[in-house]
Amino acid sequence: MATRQNSSNGKQKSPRIQVVLPEELCERLSELAERESRTVSNMAKVLIQEGVKQHQLLENSESKEIETKKTKTQNFINALEKQKTQRLKGIPKRLKFKRN
Repeated sequence: MATRQNSSNGKQKSPRIQVVLPEELCERLSELAERESRTVSNMAKVLIQEGVKQHQLLENSESKEIETKKTKTQNFINALEKQKTQRLKGIPKRLKFKRN
């Protein structure tokens, strides 16, 4: 959970998180920050924001796909339920599905 600290004037600071990075990742982050003239902390914030946005976009597209599949399945079930039942004359030789 993010922790909040108070500044010297008593006003609350933005939430803070603490992470442990492997050496290699920390070096890469430092290089990126230097290229963009940012602090390492600020660069990490920017990358986290971008990652969260991408994650949310991916999540939204997946949920839309799932809803589309559910809708198609429900439409198929409804179409089958609307078909009239026919009395069979003997054993069926082949199953036939009526299409719209």
